[in-house]
Amino acid sequence: MPAKPSERQYRSLAVPLNVRTADGSANKRFDTDYYVEGYASTFNDPYVLFTDWDGNEYREIIDPGAFDGADMSDVILQFDHAGRVYARMSNGTLIVEPDEHGLFIAADLSRSQGARDLFEEIKAGLITRMSWAFTVAADEYDRETHTTTITRVKKVFDVSAVSLPADPNTEISARNLLNGAIEQSRKELARRKSALAVARATLAIAKSRKV
Repeated sequence: MPAKPSERQYRSLAVPLNVRTADGSANKRFDTDYYVEGYASTFNDPYVLFTDWDGNEYREIIDPGAFDGADMSDVILQFDHAGRVYARMSNGTLIVEPDEHGLFIAADLSRSQGARDLFEEIKAGLITRMSWAFTVAADEYDRETHTTTITRVKKVFDVSAVSLPADPNTEISARNLLNGAIEQSRKELARRKSALAVARATLAIAKSRKV
């Protein structure tokens, strides 16, 4: 079920944000005491988007090549996808790049008081998760497993530290993305039930005629 290219998607990931101190500076991407890093998304790692009223789980996978050619020219770091900008790629305080594991982010949160406050909240464990906003260029849907594979991301708008891992926007955008697929699956199930009922009725009539 192809996503609408203009419809912005949101996903939260249950992978924690990490704070690096001066003692753990060996692999830091920025030379700052206000350093955070984490993953906004991971590859080939199915996650449940939501469960419908019938108990069917709808899953999603990010393909390792999904970010090839994606527009990540000026991604920003926000809190809950709104308001103030705490870091951004264009001023050299944010790195957003795919690696072998997923979409890696690293940020220097030293440039403003608000950014430093956000760092302290992450360090204190008050804010622990990441989310990202993007649009889809191409995807594939498997009806049997109810799984969508995002094969190409069109644009990444922002990565955000989030107050709650289960971002309400995640479920809303996921339902919009899969709405047609869900309806199609229900129609297919109804068609199969109808065909089975007809077959049973035909068999019953045939048996009655033999008697």
